[in-house]
Amino acid sequence: MTESIAIQDMYDEPAAHCYGCGRLNDVGYQIKTRPDGETTLTEFVPEPFHTAYIDSTYGGLIASIIDCHSTGSAAIFAMRAEGSTIGSDPAPRFVTAHLEVDYLLPTPLAPIRLVGRATEIKDRKVIVETELWVDDRVTARGSAVLVRIGSE
Repeated sequence: MTESIAIQDMYDEPAAHCYGCGRLNDVGYQIKTRPDGETTLTEFVPEPFHTAYIDSTYGGLIASIIDCHSTGSAAIFAMRAEGSTIGSDPAPRFVTAHLEVDYLLPTPLAPIRLVGRATEIKDRKVIVETELWVDDRVTARGSAVLVRIGSE
């Protein structure tokens, strides 16, 4: 298997019901986070019902997808640090201990790209910085502290 596999598709069944990224949650966002060179990438298209203010994406949705992108990114960065390949080993699961979101510009109801970078990987903790892009503009930034759960 290659690293083009979404990390969320590698979560075991109990972790696959997450509203943001659970492949088994039919009404959730179903986001998919993949390695992209030294970063991670998630693409998401908001629906018209995700509106906050005329043609702008609701801020709570922005925080939510940054959160789920960050947990998936933490799993990818941790696996890389351990020498594991996505698809060949079980994916570790991370939860958010702390999340900060800075809203820089209104985010249009348009395709979104989330790009994540690990700034710290230590024991059970990973810190991920995320930029939310629409076209050629960063409209929000997030910083998340993620903690590994389970016995992995």
